[in-house]
Amino acid sequence: MRFIVLSVLALLAWPVAPSSAQSGTADRSLADKLPLFAKNNCQQNRDPANQLFCGDAELSAAAGKLSAATEARLARLPDRLPAIEENAIWVRQRSLGCGIIGQTAVGYDDVDRIKACLLKVTEERAAILRDPDFDCLAANTAAGAMICADPSLALAETELNGEVLGLIKKLDETAARFAFAEYGRWTRERDRKCNLVGKENVPLAELSPAEDCLADYLKRKSDEISAAKGDPKKVFGRQIAAKAPDTDAVDFCAARIHAANSCGNFVRINRVYALDSQAGEQEAQVTGEIEMVVLAPFTACSKVATTCTGTCWDPRTGRAQPGAGNKERGGETFNVTRRLRIQRTFAFVKAADGWRCREDELAPVNSGTAGGGS
Repeated sequence: MRFIVLSVLALLAWPVAPSSAQSGTADRSLADKLPLFAKNNCQQNRDPANQLFCGDAELSAAAGKLSAATEARLARLPDRLPAIEENAIWVRQRSLGCGIIGQTAVGYDDVDRIKACLLKVTEERAAILRDPDFDCLAANTAAGAMICADPSLALAETELNGEVLGLIKKLDETAARFAFAEYGRWTRERDRKCNLVGKENVPLAELSPAEDCLADYLKRKSDEISAAKGDPKKVFGRQIAAKAPDTDAVDFCAARIHAANSCGNFVRINRVYALDSQAGEQEAQVTGEIEMVVLAPFTACSKVATTCTGTCWDPRTGRAQPGAGNKERGGETFNVTRRLRIQRTFAFVKAADGWRCREDELAPVNSGTAGGGS
């Protein structure tokens, strides 16, 4: 989160004047300030910042350039979901830094000041995203920070990313979705094996023992891709078995379930933990905890909620409601970057190549909590 913290400070340094919502001009319409407001029906947009982008030609053009830069960045990243999360955080910080608080309407007298701020930070953001080095600087994990700080590791990761993307581009849409999910699982497994989970705020000097582990991981994956000789099915799409009924096994299960249900459009698996394992000769049960990050709003009690997080939720209390079913209820949604934690017991069966997951959905969960991202 190092880069994100710096971004917050930069945004909050922008001067914010008191809102004029209660002034004598409060009854004047934004359409008087924004030439395209009425034409584009901008009042239908509930987000105050998006109303300004919708109603002003200069802001709209800047937003278009930022969108193109964002898409170009995502196109060069095999694991795009962390970048989607980082972008969502930036959008929320952008609005706050420019004086927009939640869904509070922008006052007529504040339009010019807020527009100038939005235009400045949007243009700066687009310029930053065009620099491939930003992908490294925006790393919000301990492993990412270490790779960014070491030129040899950074080069090895860049080369691996290019190799992975080259293979995934050869796959159809469904197979590519599973490949992206598998690449995300590789990264989580790497962080576990290199003992870097939860060490985002540890000084880099104290993490140096993990450098060799990261280098070995990058080399091993690159060698696997080279051995595949351009065939993505030799790297991705294989039915995977875990060596033991443990955290890796739970991660195999969760990644496969998320890929099968296109959950990456809404949530990203962030971390996986095995809490308890009971194994016999041929069958095993592992109770695991899965932490997910919300990437796009979805109704808290819906098919997406139950399929991708295993339960319905009460966003106000942050507690799971396993008995609520799949029925869409109310209009309550999660904020982007909200953290969801569920506990779930997974069943495995012993096969010739290891332990295979017998689950095809996350529901029902044993328990769940939601926090952060408010």
